Amino acid sequence: MPKQTHQAWVQIGNQRLPQLKLPPFPVTWRSGGDRNEIKCLSRQKFVALEPEEWVRQHWLQHLSNDLHYPLGLTSVEHPLNLNGMKRRADIVCHDHHGKPLLMVECKRHDVPLSKAVLDQILRYHLALKTPIIAISNGINHQAFSYHATGFQVLESLPFCTSNTSI
Repeated sequence: MPKQTHQAWVQIGNQRLPQLKLPPFPVTWRSGGDRNEIKCLSRQKFVALEPEEWVRQHWLQHLSNDLHYPLGLTSVEHPLNLNGMKRRADIVCHDHHGKPLLMVECKRHDVPLSKAVLDQILRYHLALKTPIIAISNGINHQAFSYHATGFQVLESLPFCTSNTSI
């Protein structure tokens, strides 16, 4: 018999979005004509409230408010160049010297955290060499730390401290 799951939902304007397994936060949003927009904590502007953006904004809040990664050192849709192809990492947190510390790849809630999603962030890792990577669809999360011997699974992400660096 299939496993029954109950998904809680949040209504924002005319949009129904899933309640995620990340800490809730007060949402600043507006109706932008035919779409809703959410105020990005990092970019300080309104952006389209798409399901992936819903996950990304929850992660920005969690990283900033709960794990103390400074917003001023956090890049959203961080540009990358992979073998001549332009890509963008969802969230990259840097240390006070500008070195990437942590990268999070966000997917919409109904996208499984598959090998393809992990492969995507691993390709981005080749360019940025972040010591910590995470993938999330807002419901499920996977995090890894990188050391000379390879990747190790993390149970949770580390707090950022004033002396956090690579």
